[in-house]
Amino acid sequence: MVIAVANWQGSVSPVFDVSDRLCVVQTNNGSEARRETVLLKSRDPFGRAKEVAQAGVEVLICGAVSHAFETALISAGIRVLPFMCGDLEAVIGAFLQGKLTDGRFLMPGCFGRRQAHRFQWRRGRGLKGR
Repeated sequence: MVIAVANWQGSVSPVFDVSDRLCVVQTNNGSEARRETVLLKSRDPFGRAKEVAQAGVEVLICGAVSHAFETALISAGIRVLPFMCGDLEAVIGAFLQGKLTDGRFLMPGCFGRRQAHRFQWRRGRGLKGR
């Protein structure tokens, strides 16, 4: 599985729409196999989604994201885990351990009905090992 985290100075970027850097991590059997930084150039939603997809990303972890960008990413076949925050290494580690929904990684004030719905798919199927 290939995950990406919108990166701003070693933390999850607070707003994906204006983030210009992704930390792309290739995982293998629940552990990190390879990591690279991908610079994003496009500012329009579908151009940016295309860049993310071309990097092979299957799951994007980010902070706030507008509906337009989220829709473009989903249309490109990318799962979006928005409204996350925290240190890049801690977030990647939590994802690999299946503990990303731990309250400390959720942006303050952003966990409502919309966010709860997003995590229901994780509860039943999980991401670890995919």
